[in-house]
Amino acid sequence: MEFTFLGTSAGTPTRARNVTALALAPSSPRPWYLVDCGEGTQHQLLRAHYSVMQLRAIFITHIHGDHTFGLPGLLTSASMLGRTEPLDLIAPVQTHRFVTSTLENSDSSLSYPVNFINSEAADFHWQDEHFAVTNVALSHRVPCRAYVFTEQNLERRLRQDRLTEDGIDPGPSWGELQKGRDVTLADGRLLRSDDYTEIPRVARRLIVAGDNDDPTLLAEASAGSHALIHEATYTQDVSERVGPWPQHSSAEQVARFAQQAQLPNLVLTHFSSRYQSGPGGAPHINQLAAEALRHYRGELFLARDFDSYRLEKDLTLRCLTTDNP
Repeated sequence: MEFTFLGTSAGTPTRARNVTALALAPSSPRPWYLVDCGEGTQHQLLRAHYSVMQLRAIFITHIHGDHTFGLPGLLTSASMLGRTEPLDLIAPVQTHRFVTSTLENSDSSLSYPVNFINSEAADFHWQDEHFAVTNVALSHRVPCRAYVFTEQNLERRLRQDRLTEDGIDPGPSWGELQKGRDVTLADGRLLRSDDYTEIPRVARRLIVAGDNDDPTLLAEASAGSHALIHEATYTQDVSERVGPWPQHSSAEQVARFAQQAQLPNLVLTHFSSRYQSGPGGAPHINQLAAEALRHYRGELFLARDFDSYRLEKDLTLRCLTTDNP
């Protein structure tokens, strides 16, 4: 379960950070999933190892431009490259209108079908063979969602002792059972995979939140989750100066919540463009990390563009970028 940040800036890009987009893959770049698609996302992909040809679905948290303006360009580029596979676009209905209108008013068309799915439907649920996805309503100036990705179809381990006790000799039936398939033997006996296999580990669960000024809305979803990716647009002092209208979270807010929810891993992103990352820059982005560390005792990460992470099977989160501790 790997993810790569394609943009970590809030509102506008900076020299070091593009606006929001996140690539997520179950274990390798094929297939993969995109959460949000700010302007320039397709250009960011040219520097990453994800191809639009293997993109399975796009999840949009909300309609603001720094999360959506990259969509028309990415979709049409995939068409120009010859994509024919359908693509699911999970998003608010306004995003459907935005994409359709942009294509119609730019003499553009797509070589593949796009399946628009309303992310704000009351009964929203999406899944494929890799992930089951639900969402949580957040608090922002427009309706916004967090997406909860839960691993599907975990590998099974054969209970060989039970198979031997029941007189089931090794053979093709063992392989079918291990794949989760029930088997009918030549003598008519029905073998249920659940009776002869076990799943030796917990399904990994990751929350990717959109813009939100109330992290406590994620309390229920956080129970049993192993990592949270959440905005930290400001430090607390800046948040208080800016006031409530933008409806964003501070690093302190998110850290306090993550500690209370006992989330083992927290990744902060969506930083205001005012924060600098170069030596001597002020205000410096490390202030966000320092503020969060005063309130959170789990594993904390500050996202950077092109940083990749892996949520391991043992539920630890590891940054794959060697110069990011």
